[in-house]
This record gives sequence, structure tokens and C-alpha cells, in this order.
Amino acid sequence: MADRSATLTAPAPSATTVTAPSSRVLSIDVLRGITIAFMILVNDAGDGKHVYTQLEHAEWNGWTLTDLVFPTFLFIVGISIILSIHARLQKGASRRELALHTARRAVTIFVVAMLINLIPFFNFTHLRLYGVLPRIALCYLIAGLICLVTQNAKHLLAITAVALVSYWLLMSFVPVPGLGVPTHEIPLLDPDNNLVAWLDRGIMSFLQSTIHTGRLYEGTRDPEGLLSTIPSVATTLLGSVTALWLRRAGGKSPSITRAQCATGMLAAGVVGIVAGYIWNIWFPINKKLWTSSYVLFAAGCALIGLAVCYWLIDMKKFNETEVGKKLTWPWLVFGSNAIVAYVMSSLLGKILSLIPTTGVTPDGRPMSAIRWIYWHVFASGGSTNNTSVAFALAYVLACFIPNWILWRKKIFVKL
Repeated sequence: MADRSATLTAPAPSATTVTAPSSRVLSIDVLRGITIAFMILVNDAGDGKHVYTQLEHAEWNGWTLTDLVFPTFLFIVGISIILSIHARLQKGASRRELALHTARRAVTIFVVAMLINLIPFFNFTHLRLYGVLPRIALCYLIAGLICLVTQNAKHLLAITAVALVSYWLLMSFVPVPGLGVPTHEIPLLDPDNNLVAWLDRGIMSFLQSTIHTGRLYEGTRDPEGLLSTIPSVATTLLGSVTALWLRRAGGKSPSITRAQCATGMLAAGVVGIVAGYIWNIWFPINKKLWTSSYVLFAAGCALIGLAVCYWLIDMKKFNETEVGKKLTWPWLVFGSNAIVAYVMSSLLGKILSLIPTTGVTPDGRPMSAIRWIYWHVFASGGSTNNTSVAFALAYVLACFIPNWILWRKKIFVKL
């Protein structure tokens, strides 16, 4: 089944354009659009000191709505992988060609991420090698190659289970060199004294001493660390399993009805949330470490979100009603070129922050263009949670405009 969701992980720069296929699961487009819009919203508050709790990440253990954004994105990447593989196989592509294509896309996404980080000064010493786009690239590469080897749901679930259990064992029982064994010499999931942080510090130290580059986002740790890629791939594979379920509702044998498809996703979502909370007792839900309990919980939430979208759009055709068209259109526009929107949000913020203006902010920082807009347009009477979120909403709208232009021209970015 050809589906525009296969374009999810395609980077915006250096891309060719194609017209979107007419046959697709619209609910995936809508969920993708909601996800990318919310991702931009939470990343671009007007004032980081004034943010509603649900619009920022949990400080450590626990979760907020913001913590569900990235795993939902990776979950949809997993769906995209399966739909893309089947579409390309039907067109006669070989598995070798698909493997090379997957590797090329992953490398391009990573290069785009590095270019964004380096612009405009190209200071390699402080280059962050981890991040959202690099994690998408790595998860897309690993999960994509796995799905080229097997598209059997039981096999993918087994690989996911092994990844989650292995990560739990590593984080809970393997001694952290120089620090001790978790739950004995050091607390379980201590912010700095854990295996993920220790490994990332070692990697960055090695890179700095050899090629003089690399840094961690939080100094002593990074929320997109290397070892936590293992459970992140598991999140992606759960999306791939969901895609196999969706294809059965599209006629793949043994076929199911759309009602059965929606009910199955809803039930699986509930199971994921419950399982995540149970595992949370021994392995706390933690986005920054991407714990196994977090994977199950977040995937459960993504499944419920997709089930609701699927019921409303692909079953009830809500988007074909007058009200439904107006409510779903923005998300379809965002979802059609999700990476374009994300890259635009990163570049726009960087450009505006580099344009100097006169004066300083009330808290004494130099007044760049982006701060001038916030303090003079949105927070002229003082900064509050409301003014901060109002700026973020305006920023989302600004990032929406390029996608809207591409949508009107029926241009959908692909590698």
C-alpha cells in the first residue's frame, strides 16, 4: 500500500519532490502532523522560566505530555518503514536496493542534523553528535534493516522484548565502572551515575582527545545517549508491528475489518500503558534514559492516539465533513512534510537568535531578534506562562507556512 507516511524520515534539504500518492492511511498523516506541531510547540517557548508543566519534560523520573512526543514520532517512523518497504517491493525494488536506500537516508538525516548544529560558525569542538535527528537516523537505519530481514510480527515482537529486557538488565545490574552496582553502591537511575551517562562521557572524552569534537547536551549526560538507542529502536519496531496490523485491515491475509483493527490497537494501547506502569515499579518511567517501562507506556499512548484517529478518519470519515475538513486540514499539512517543519523550526530559531538588537532582556541577556519579538510583542507587560505559550503557538504557525506552501503546490519532500 503506497502511503505518504513513508516520507516521515526524509530530510528536507537536498531533496527531490514528488506528488503524494492518493491511497494512504490518513490517520497516520494526522497523528504525524499533531506530533510534529506539538514537538515544535514544546521546543520553542517564549520564556523557558515560564512554561506550563505539561509543556516541558519531566525533570527525571515520571512523565508529562511533552515526554510522549518523541516516542510517538519514532513509533510513526516504524509504521513508515513497513509501508515504504511494501510499496517499494511492489514496484520491483530488491532488498539490497532497499538496504542501500535505508542507509543513504539515515546518513543524510544525520548530515542534516550536523549542518544545523554547525551553522553558522562551524565550531566542531562544541558539536553535539547526539540529538533528535541523529536518533531518528539511527533508529530508522537499525529498525529498517531489521524489517528487511523479517516482517513477521512475532519475530519483531521477540526482538523488541529482547531489547527491552536486555536494557533493563544492563541498567539495573551491570556495575558502572568506578561507581558501583545500581541499587547497591549507587541509586538505580541516578542522573549522573548510570551506565548510559558513563558511556556517553567516555565516548565524548575519547572524541575530544582524538578528533577534537563532541559534547553532551546536559554536560554530564545526554537525553539521546548512545546506549539508550537500544530501547528507542524497540519503540520504532512497535510501530512496525502496528503497521503490519494496519495492513491486515487493508486486505492483507489474514484480513480483519477496520473495526477489529481499531479495537485491536485500542486494546494493545491499554495493555502497553498497564505494562509500563507495572514495570515502572522496578524500572521507573524515564524519558531521558528511555527506560523499558517508558517504551511500553509511550507506545501504549501512541496506539490509543492512532486508534482514535483511525476510528474518526479512516472509519467514520470525519475529515470529509465540513467541520472535520477544517479541523484535520492543519494536521494533514504538517504531517505531509514533517521533517521540513522540524528543520524549519530549528533553522528559524537559530537565525533569529543570531540577529542582534539593542538593549537587554529583563533578566540581563543580550536582546537578539527572537527575544525582542517575545519581550516587545508578547510579553511587553511581563512574562507569564500564557505569554510564553502564546509565543510558542505563533512560532508553530510560522513553521506551518512553508508546509502550507508545499501542500498547495502538491509537493511532498522525499529523498
